[in-house]
Amino acid sequence: MPRNKFLFPNWNAPANVHAAMTLRIGGVSSSPFGSFNLATHVGDDLETVLENRQLLKTELNLPTEPFWLEQIHSNAVIDASADLILSKADASYTHQKNVVCAVMTADCLPVLMCSSDGTQIAAIHAGWRGLATGIISNAVEALKTKDLIVWLGAAIGADCFEVGDDVRDTFLKKSVNYESAFKAHENKWLGDIYQLARIELASLGVTQIFGGEFCTMTDTERFYSYRRDNQTGRMATLIWRS
Repeated sequence: MPRNKFLFPNWNAPANVHAAMTLRIGGVSSSPFGSFNLATHVGDDLETVLENRQLLKTELNLPTEPFWLEQIHSNAVIDASADLILSKADASYTHQKNVVCAVMTADCLPVLMCSSDGTQIAAIHAGWRGLATGIISNAVEALKTKDLIVWLGAAIGADCFEVGDDVRDTFLKKSVNYESAFKAHENKWLGDIYQLARIELASLGVTQIFGGEFCTMTDTERFYSYRRDNQTGRMATLIWRS
C-alpha cells in the first residue's frame, strides 16, 4: 500500500476498525484538481474521478464501494447500511461489517468515530454549520453509546479559519464554553474548528479524542483547501470494520 497517499489515524481503535484519509497526491486528475480528487461535484472530469475512486478501493483494499453522501452542511446523520444510492446528509454510521462510511472535505473537519468494542462506526463532515447545529451530537445519538474513540482528520487550522461575528455568536448562543475556540483578529475572529469539535465531544462525555494537528490551508502539498484555491478537489475520510 502506498502509504504516502494517505493519513492513517494514530488512535487506539480496535484492530477490526480500519480508517484512512486521502491526500491530494497520487491520483490522475489534472490541475486545478491535481491529483487524487474523489469528488464528482467540483468540475473535474467524471471518468478521471471514477478512476481515482477505483484507485482508492484498490489501494486500501476496501470491501465495498464507499457510501458516498451528497453533503449539504446539515446535521443529518444516516445509516450507511440502508439501501440508498446517494443521500443528502453530512454523516453516516453503521453497525455492520464491510460497510465503508465516507465523507469528503477540503477545509471542513472530517471526524471518525468507533465504539470501544469495535462494533459501531461513523464518519462525519463537520463544517462550522454542522458543528453549530449538533451533527456530532446526532452522530453519537445514532451510535447509541458514548464509549467512543474519535479521530479528528485534517481541516483548516486555527490560525487560518477567519470568521465573522455571526459565526462566533452562533456558537456562544449554544454555550459560553465555545468562547475559548475564538480569538480576535483584525476586526474578525479566528476560529479553531478542532476546539469546537472537542468542546462538543466533551459536553457529551467523550474523552478519547485523537488527531487535530493539521492545517489544510497551509499544507499545500498534501491537502486540498477550498479557502486557499476556491476551485479544487476533495479528500475522502473513510472508516469500515471487519
